[in-house]
Amino acid sequence: MARSRTSGAGPSVHPDVADNPGSAPESAISVHTLTSAAKDLIEGAFPPLWVRGEVTNFKAHRNGHWYFSLRDADAQVNCVIWSSATKRIPAPPDEGMAVTALGQMTVWPVRGDLQFSVRALEAAGDGLWRKALEQARLRLERDGLLDPARKRALPAFPRRIAVITSPDGAALHDIITVTRGRSRDVELVVIPAKVQGEGAPESLLDALDRVARWGDADLVIMGRGGGSREDLWAFNDERVARALALCPLPTVSAVGHETDISLCDLVADVRAATPSAAAELAVPSRRETLARVDALAKRLVSAAQRREDRAVAALRQVRQRLALAARRNVERRQARLATLASQLQALSPLETLGRGFVVARTPSGATLSRTAEFVRGQAFELWVQDGLVDATVTGHRPLPTLPSDAGSMQSEEQI
Repeated sequence: MARSRTSGAGPSVHPDVADNPGSAPESAISVHTLTSAAKDLIEGAFPPLWVRGEVTNFKAHRNGHWYFSLRDADAQVNCVIWSSATKRIPAPPDEGMAVTALGQMTVWPVRGDLQFSVRALEAAGDGLWRKALEQARLRLERDGLLDPARKRALPAFPRRIAVITSPDGAALHDIITVTRGRSRDVELVVIPAKVQGEGAPESLLDALDRVARWGDADLVIMGRGGGSREDLWAFNDERVARALALCPLPTVSAVGHETDISLCDLVADVRAATPSAAAELAVPSRRETLARVDALAKRLVSAAQRREDRAVAALRQVRQRLALAARRNVERRQARLATLASQLQALSPLETLGRGFVVARTPSGATLSRTAEFVRGQAFELWVQDGLVDATVTGHRPLPTLPSDAGSMQSEEQI
């Protein structure tokens, strides 16, 4: 029969629990057993639930765990987010940030601390998402990946386009439809990738690496259709954005959302609001191209005609100027020739003979200009204005001396 009372001065024990662990000094349990039992009891009493509070005393441990407290006006509870769960949270919360946390009350057996183990964390509005996006954007900007100067122009007439998206999504259908409607000469090569959920960033990174190693496309379109913020978050992954920025081919980001801009939108060479818009930007319309070529041809013909008209007008002006210059040159030369003719006329021997002078010449035509050249009895001829006169030398004498007053007058006239 069980004893109803312990011996000695020890505390009394109910008969039904006398043999249970910890019911007597002989059956004492370890501290770890106690805290583990408390952990099982607390977790069994409290299923996972959402708790609202304000973050305080946040600390990020080097092992990747986050520690903080949630408090309100009347109480606070210690919280932990294990490193495996932090990967699903966009960014660490800020001190004083109002959040709602999904977790479960538990006990940490090592220290016996009561704590709230958080699995998911959301800030009021989209605070954590905005914070994570802004931090990543600042890092990309610091590294120059958002500089407009590094943006490349898309090729005017691509022959092959690599499309990174889900092969089962509506985005691919839209891109194919628009491309075929604009030009059937463009080849689309689909690089399948997961575009949302667990593993989407890694899948996009793998697709970008495959495109870079392949290198036989003219440009890359990467994107998906619309969705929730969580669905689109893979395109805000900093690793994906950096890989897209370093892609050796021109890139188009085609994430189907109008209000928010993803990191991939910021680093891509061109941002398109939707996949359909991306196809319109990347693929020139054949009909529009032909119309453009026709318009350019007309402009070239018109420009050539205008240039020809200007050349003809300029040639006409040059011809007129040349004719005028030639006429003026002829007139100047005629005037000069008339002047020279007058001078020659004045110096002509005939003109001199006309003024009463004669020229004595030998029968052979040699001019006799000095008395010493005349020999008595020598036959010679005189060249007068209207003919020749035969003559014979009978003698010669010096010129008479001019009167002094005549010399004076001559000197004055010469002066």
